[in-house]
Amino acid sequence: MTITAAPRSNRDICLATLRDTDRDRYLACLLAPEEKRPALAALYAFNAELARVRDLVHEPLPGEVRMQYWRDLLEGQSHGSSEANPLASELLTAIEEYRLPRRTLINMIDARIFDLYDDPMESRSSLEGYAGETASALIQLASLVLSADEAKRSADAAGHAGVAQAIAGLLLLMPLNRHRGQVYLPLEILSATGLDRDSFLAGEDKPRISAAVEAFAGLGREHLAKARAAGAIPQAVFPAFLPVTLAEPVLQKAQKLGADIFDRSLVLPQWRRQLRMAIASVTKKI
Repeated sequence: MTITAAPRSNRDICLATLRDTDRDRYLACLLAPEEKRPALAALYAFNAELARVRDLVHEPLPGEVRMQYWRDLLEGQSHGSSEANPLASELLTAIEEYRLPRRTLINMIDARIFDLYDDPMESRSSLEGYAGETASALIQLASLVLSADEAKRSADAAGHAGVAQAIAGLLLLMPLNRHRGQVYLPLEILSATGLDRDSFLAGEDKPRISAAVEAFAGLGREHLAKARAAGAIPQAVFPAFLPVTLAEPVLQKAQKLGADIFDRSLVLPQWRRQLRMAIASVTKKI
């Protein structure tokens, strides 16, 4: 007698995809109310899909084609049924159920086009704009899923928290991005420390590179402080902020290591990341 496993639902597939592509947001999803998890998993898995496009292609054009698929889907111009793609199906379900703004998701796609190329980040405001349309927008969308009313009260905190989180993420990826020839550290900061894109990528001027890394991490800590100063985050939407609680240790360690972040990992052990989010889910502090 052959026992056939029951087919997995789109929700199960989406959650499993998230577990494999973004373990931290997967754990944050599990700490959210159960009825909200499918929509959160769809948003987080969509974000992870956009974030990993550069890893899946060797040239920008195929990456843009992948991005265009999602843009067409959100604009209602997709080719074929979205049911063939479990993530697309779950994302559209979340959009309809929680009346999520499609324009915000499209802007997220457009911002991620930057990842496909090696153009430098020109300024601090450019970086903040990029982070605002990616990490900050994701926090705000997750907040809308959790509580549309309370999401408005936490919008300012979400904006600053997203920038802090994005900078921490870019610091974690800095060795990989440097290998690729990508520089997310704003040219404003590089020039202020006596560097340019090429000298930063060369990695030889350790004192100046350390100063640039410290300033970059300091910018992240500045935004984290502003997020905390924005007031208490409503309990209903706090699960959307759980991944932000992992930013501070990364920012602090980066400031200490400076240029050594190219050779020493900033990643906290998995158990410490999980514990940090679990504690934050109780204390409601980022």
